[in-house]
Amino acid sequence: MREEKISEFEFEAHRPHLRAVAYRMLGSLSEAEDAVQDAWLKASRADVSEVENLAGWLTTVTGRVCLDLLRSRQSRREDPFDGQEPQVRLARRVDPEEEAVLADSVGLAMLVVLDALSPVERLAFVLHDLFAVPFAEIAPIVERSPETTQRIASRARLRVRGTSKVDGDLARRHRAVEAFLQAARDGEFATLLTLLDPSVTMRLDERALRLSGGTHLVGAQAVAEAFSGQARLARAVLLDGEVAVAVVPRGNLLMVFTLRFEGDRIAEIRAIGDEAALTALELHVP
Repeated sequence: MREEKISEFEFEAHRPHLRAVAYRMLGSLSEAEDAVQDAWLKASRADVSEVENLAGWLTTVTGRVCLDLLRSRQSRREDPFDGQEPQVRLARRVDPEEEAVLADSVGLAMLVVLDALSPVERLAFVLHDLFAVPFAEIAPIVERSPETTQRIASRARLRVRGTSKVDGDLARRHRAVEAFLQAARDGEFATLLTLLDPSVTMRLDERALRLSGGTHLVGAQAVAEAFSGQARLARAVLLDGEVAVAVVPRGNLLMVFTLRFEGDRIAEIRAIGDEAALTALELHVP
């Protein structure tokens, strides 16, 4: 039988769907774009003469690519680091508005929950529960029987449902950060004080100190004064499963504030301005 190749035009028609699959698998738009491109390279070399459902076949090809990336990511996380802090995985910067659309379609809390699943659990859950791929088609990707794959997806589903309290805490912290930034923009000093722990501290790295012209601060009064009337270029983001703040003038990442909470109040703020450190951070836009 004569070989048949998929055309680039045919593939491009499926790209939005494949990107959505990859984003839910990987939680990163830059990695999702890379995964879809890798899927295109693999698909373009394959014989599709016997493929009856091209969309389903491309979904499984993309799923295999994502599974390899998730396994590689997990392996890097488990490597010993000899007392040094592990580096956040490197990712190229992407259009924040485009990622915001995707993140909104998934949900802030769901991204965190999915990241807690094993690579196989994540693939089985995402493909079956979110994209209705039959277990018989998922099984070859994860190298399990359809029955075992179904049990894996069921286990993942239970883990997702069992994280409602964590999801609620994260959503509450996100609302607190949004309220803090709005109060800062509006110069509502009294509101800022209610959102800060009385003994809150703020530490800045060397570049953040130079950029802000500020200093390390201790206490809600001092921190509220530093933020009051500011934050017009700041927005809430997700970093390593927690809410953070990014300062993004004209689309360029200038500074990131990581936050630690005590209850519903911000108890610690750390400002990262170092360019190398910022490049290594992967931020998600809620």
